[in-house]
Amino acid sequence: MKTGRKLFIISGPSGTGKGTLISRVLKRLDDVVISISATTRKERAGEKPRLDYYFLSEEEFNEKIRKNEFLEWANVHSNRYGTIRDVVRDHLRSGNDVILELDVQGALSVRKKVPNSILVFIKPPSSAELKKRLMKRKTETEEDIELRLKIAKDEIEFANKYDYIIINDDLNRATEELLKIIKQEKRGKTTTIL
Repeated sequence: MKTGRKLFIISGPSGTGKGTLISRVLKRLDDVVISISATTRKERAGEKPRLDYYFLSEEEFNEKIRKNEFLEWANVHSNRYGTIRDVVRDHLRSGNDVILELDVQGALSVRKKVPNSILVFIKPPSSAELKKRLMKRKTETEEDIELRLKIAKDEIEFANKYDYIIINDDLNRATEELLKIIKQEKRGKTTTIL
């Protein structure tokens, strides 16, 4: 399927503020949507099915893999996450540009299938600040935080494979930078083939 709409992939270590940046950008752009991922992870307090994630059982997730219904999927932090191809396709067909919030592995996998997708990497200002942000969330144990910091170090090494890098040291500036990137790319003539 060819469409004049764009596919943006936002990545970065857990705790860098990807979700906050995306949320702020979506409030300012009418024709850009985020594609909700599927996961085998259990719902967290306050999360809503089909709004935050498509929460699937292991069996449902395996069935989608078997039917090749994911644009990408990966094991992340002892759970599985995936991007349902038809969800993205439906957004593009309805005239929206689409944002995917993916880890590095997922982003690079989608880039192979959709070469003209636009990759944006969100970096923390420092590892000390990242640890502070993760602790402030109070959603992980100390052991989980240390694992996420180790993974963050590995992920940051892939930032040079992205089209853009934003350092989220100031939320307002980072929001404006992401908005500028999206608006600039939307003016381009390339089409997304999915």
